[in-house]
Amino acid sequence: MARIKIQHGKSPIVVCAIHNGHNIRPEVLPYLNLSEAERLREEDPYTTEWLYISDNTIKLTVSRFELDINRPREKAVYLKPEDAWDLQVWKQDLPQQIVDNSLQLYDEFYDQIEAYFDQLFHEHEWLVIYDLHSYNYRRGGVDQYSSPEGNPEINLGTQNLNRSVWTPVIDTMLQSFREFNFEGRHLDVRENVKFGGGYFSKWLYQKYGDRICPVALEFKKFFMDEWTGEQDDRKIQHIRELLIASINPVKEAASKIKVSV
Repeated sequence: MARIKIQHGKSPIVVCAIHNGHNIRPEVLPYLNLSEAERLREEDPYTTEWLYISDNTIKLTVSRFELDINRPREKAVYLKPEDAWDLQVWKQDLPQQIVDNSLQLYDEFYDQIEAYFDQLFHEHEWLVIYDLHSYNYRRGGVDQYSSPEGNPEINLGTQNLNRSVWTPVIDTMLQSFREFNFEGRHLDVRENVKFGGGYFSKWLYQKYGDRICPVALEFKKFFMDEWTGEQDDRKIQHIRELLIASINPVKEAASKIKVSV
């Protein structure tokens, strides 16, 4: 099965699920110290449920515990507990050859992504990226809930883009998410409270500049039980509908922005 899956369509909206993956290649498994449940707790399960709101999509099937392409290359393999929320990921030090093999996939990913976006920019003056993630808010224990003040239900990470250029798009996205009727209420949606964005969105902006608007969308895991992995199908579907509802307003706002080609 392909570990990097890229779909090329016609939309200027690209949707990515780069942390949904759970698979680990066989040569790595004997060294792994974490159970499947422990891995799943820090992965971003169900984000692929929201992927196909555009015909341009990127997803990885590989677990971030094998390779995290949302970090710089030198940090893409978690080697020490402090790299991975103080988890002891490995039973013993990973052989360098295994690390090197993982980094080959890292290089392959960014090579493919560069070719993909280069082609998209032959077709579009601008692109908006929905970089889908999720985050834990009960890490202290099953009944230990983090304060809502510092943990919005949706966090827009916009530190890896030119906010002054893309203000109409970001403001439109914030407004669309906030105004969506989510089971009779409105979600807590804020910007750069929990996360500002990872290396993937930083790489995109460094490569393509003001022509690209990479937004890291972090959903608090209120749509699932982060300890058991059990999903709430209704909430997952409603989040998908929320994202779909934002697409046309975002495209309309982006179409009015003048960027240098």
